[in-house]
Amino acid sequence: MGYRSLMANETSILARFAASLRFEALPEAVVRRAQALTLDLLGSATRARGEAAVAPSILAMLADLGLDGAGPATVIGDPRGYAPPIAALLNGAFGHALDFDDTHAPSSLHPSAPVVPAALAAGEAVGASGQTVLAGIVAGYEVICRLGEALDPTAHYARGFHPTATAGVFAAAAAAGRVLGLSSEQMIAAFGVAGSQAAGSLQFLRDGAWNKPWQVGAAVMNGVIAASLAANGFKGAGEAIEGRHGLLAGYTDGARPERAIQGLGDEWKTLEIAVKPYPCCRYAHAALDALIALRAGHGLVADSVRGVEIGLHRNGVALVGEPADDKRWPANVVQGQFSMYFTGAVALAQGRFGWDDYGRLGDPQIEALAGRIVVRRDEGLERGRPHPFGASVRLVTDRGVFEREVADPSGEPQTFPDEAAQRSKFLALAEPVLGDGALRLAESIWRLETFARTAQALEAARPAA
Repeated sequence: MGYRSLMANETSILARFAASLRFEALPEAVVRRAQALTLDLLGSATRARGEAAVAPSILAMLADLGLDGAGPATVIGDPRGYAPPIAALLNGAFGHALDFDDTHAPSSLHPSAPVVPAALAAGEAVGASGQTVLAGIVAGYEVICRLGEALDPTAHYARGFHPTATAGVFAAAAAAGRVLGLSSEQMIAAFGVAGSQAAGSLQFLRDGAWNKPWQVGAAVMNGVIAASLAANGFKGAGEAIEGRHGLLAGYTDGARPERAIQGLGDEWKTLEIAVKPYPCCRYAHAALDALIALRAGHGLVADSVRGVEIGLHRNGVALVGEPADDKRWPANVVQGQFSMYFTGAVALAQGRFGWDDYGRLGDPQIEALAGRIVVRRDEGLERGRPHPFGASVRLVTDRGVFEREVADPSGEPQTFPDEAAQRSKFLALAEPVLGDGALRLAESIWRLETFARTAQALEAARPAA
């Protein structure tokens, strides 16, 4: 089968969909899910603005280069306004920095961090309504999830790429482009520019570097710029997705182009997006669910645990389990976010795991417990499963052996939290920064479609100077 016969004008089909998507065409369930996911992302961005390790360097860089000038766009948790592409950069990087943002299992990426900041920045730039921004957000979700699936996550990861950034720049261009009102041809041009900016290496996994949130923030910024270039007549390369030198040819050895457009407009990938109960790599979540449940169900304490065996999908082993010598005792938060050993030890020690628990890095009790954990590949989790996020856990204790398998980590669509739980997670992250404004911001996002200008909905996102 020839190369061209595998492709079917995915670029133009996705561009036409994104450019023409109207709020009125969105099912109510899709709108509500988009609002919930937006709120979830904003909670992470709010706390990260002041606490993420990457934040001071990025803010200092902008000041040093004169890129921190005043503008109309909001950075969540920051009292001042920024130029739209800079706000997109910061909200994208901060929204992803805690590793507490949402996930899409079939594409193994984080949809909101590249999408929501792009739509909001474009919305504030042109005074767009909440309905227009929501349409942009959904357009971005559909593009990123579909491109992530088309890249084939296992093959894309094997090549060393981070799909939240590589597919994310196209999604950011789609979200911003829809808000800016691009035509189908202009959206194709925006995708053409995005294709030249698609970047995101997994090398950060080796030493806990800060590239991960940065490259997502850069993808958002580049997507916003791509959309604005297209709006101003820039000619971008055609066939940026399916072309001989396009995304699917250059970034994966397992391209599945049909996944990019299958069911487009009828099957809403937005409804497949899950939220995280724990601020770490999603591949660790099912195991954390199992560990916490076993601890509670059998009244276990950490000192009674003699050994822990955790089985994961091969993608999970690669991200949070190996090399064990590097993963077992992380030295910083980024390494901790990708350590099944550290996160599992904390969950066993206290029956929970949250953002503030990274304060236990280097804790002797946690390190001793991490030393008793073994992570292995469980091939049974790779056969006949809808996504790669399951886990099997075996605990050897003074009181016997306890086992549990979790096929679907909590927060997936079938266990998506209700509004009260969503609000609770948001307020726990945002209240320390925004105070009473956190609740006002949550209420605004839940009724975003009622605002004539998106900027009005974001007023509470700026704390007093």
